[in-house]
Amino acid sequence: MDIESFRNYCLSLPGSSEKMPFEKFFRGKHSFLAFYVNGHMFCYFDIDKFDRCNIRCSPEMIAELEATYEAVGRPYNLSPEHWIGVRFDADMSDDELERLVRQSYEMARGK
Repeated sequence: MDIESFRNYCLSLPGSSEKMPFEKFFRGKHSFLAFYVNGHMFCYFDIDKFDRCNIRCSPEMIAELEATYEAVGRPYNLSPEHWIGVRFDADMSDDELERLVRQSYEMARGK
């Protein structure tokens, strides 16, 4: 999936918005684009190096996803108890990635 398709999918979720909240922490070295719903982040990625995204995940699903997909690993700079990192160059289909992003969105939304 290319960066614009992924961004458009995240923004297509009702009530979602995007921000670049981390620039002040990294002194502009990383351009992380984060997606929010109801004030809660559900996904983010580095637009300068679009090779993975980080999404919320229920703790019960993390081990199963890691065992099933090479693409799933530790998130960048967030709790591995509630977040996963997903590499775009590995074995996960775009449909499965969208499903996981949707689940993350629903978690952040409070449903």
